[in-house]
Amino acid sequence: MSVNERLAAAGVTLPEARPPVANYVPFVITGNLLFISGQVSAGPDGLVKGRLGEDMTVEQGQAAARICAINLIAQMKAALGDLERVKRVVKLGGFVSAAKDFVEIPKVVNGCSDLMVEVFGEKGRHARSAVACPVLPMGAAVEVDAVVEFV
Repeated sequence: MSVNERLAAAGVTLPEARPPVANYVPFVITGNLLFISGQVSAGPDGLVKGRLGEDMTVEQGQAAARICAINLIAQMKAALGDLERVKRVVKLGGFVSAAKDFVEIPKVVNGCSDLMVEVFGEKGRHARSAVACPVLPMGAAVEVDAVVEFV
């Protein structure tokens, strides 16, 4: 199955890659590595805002992280032209806006990780960090950045 077929099977239609909201670029290519700036939980219905452990459930956080994954894949397509060029999703860095006593951060970021594996198969398995923070840009619930190897 191709990456595009897996996206369709997952019910994902890629949006246009989101432009930066400050003084940075959406991605940088060096050698055969693609570094993608943090993508927030902004989908077709707008920005998913909130704080896990206060006004959001783990499941809502996972859905927000999945939106981040979709935005990361859109950036991959913008950078590489063809998603079949992805050799490996090397690393994801997940940031979750969370209450100080919320400890399910890894479960939330799984919403992003799971889609990477669903879409890219074994090439989507990655190293990862998942951290909590009190607030994210624009009040986003989740933000994820990525390092991707390509051919």
